[in-house]
Amino acid sequence: MSGVLVVLEQREGKLHGMSLEALAAAQQIGGELGQPVYAAVVGNGLAAVAAAVAAYQVDKVHVVEHALLAEYTADGYTIALKQLIAQHHPSYVFFPHTYQVRDFAPALAASLGRVLVSDVIAHRVENGALTLVRQLFQGKMNADVRFEGDAPHFASLQAGAFRAENAHKADAVSPMETTAPVIETSQIRTRPLERFRESQRAVDLTAAERIVSVGRGIREAENIELIEQLAKAMGAELAASRPICDNGWLPMERQVGSSGQTVAPKLYVAVGISGAIQHLVGMKGSKTIVAINKDPEAPIFEAADYGIVGDLFQIVPAIIEALKK
Repeated sequence: MSGVLVVLEQREGKLHGMSLEALAAAQQIGGELGQPVYAAVVGNGLAAVAAAVAAYQVDKVHVVEHALLAEYTADGYTIALKQLIAQHHPSYVFFPHTYQVRDFAPALAASLGRVLVSDVIAHRVENGALTLVRQLFQGKMNADVRFEGDAPHFASLQAGAFRAENAHKADAVSPMETTAPVIETSQIRTRPLERFRESQRAVDLTAAERIVSVGRGIREAENIELIEQLAKAMGAELAASRPICDNGWLPMERQVGSSGQTVAPKLYVAVGISGAIQHLVGMKGSKTIVAINKDPEAPIFEAADYGIVGDLFQIVPAIIEALKK
């Protein structure tokens, strides 16, 4: 088959939050290229998650099941997906840019003599040719990337680059096909251990619909409480720029930016954040951005949909009082 194959990440029978973003990307790009779109899930005992994927508009859901895929290993996933690709010959293979994908997808692409274009933030189709956009130097520069050579071509999609709610549901259940790859125990060279911290966080900012984030403008650790009150009044998660977390004022799991979490909430309120590129990389996929800063020239205002220039210690209490009313 020619077409777009999107590999959706699942854990314990539930789709990863970024999987639907990748599906939305595949649907959009496949439509613009005039190519069919296929989805794949990998693991064991996948009936429920496969049914969930089949509720979306795809030409087929490939269910790749094997007992040796019950626990994730890079070897197992690489072997299984290599066999699926060899059987169906997709033109493009897309992934969500998760920690798991970063572990196995480069090996999968290399095993087929291909490269992986990672962390894609945008795309365009011109004269039937796909161009992908990815960031360089911590977001300081965007690069256009075009594929050369024979298919398949591989890419992973940054969190927030495409919106999960834009994934199209199907009018009827999409067809499913289950395959069992040939895998030997001796081919699995690693033993699964405790999962990466990403799945153990006390807070997953990537799943938050509203985030209030605080920066150095808060001045002192004691003043964080004011921003916590704002977040509570808004029903939002509390986040921060790197200096706040480096100082220990908030835990590192609440950091947004190139060295923290990449988020794409419906509403992102940046309080006292200047807007260094390292922070913008982590939050500029937000649907609506509100910035509060006393410096009218702060870079954060270039990314903001709404900006409030003024002293946060006057503005934030006024907003809290208004929300309480």
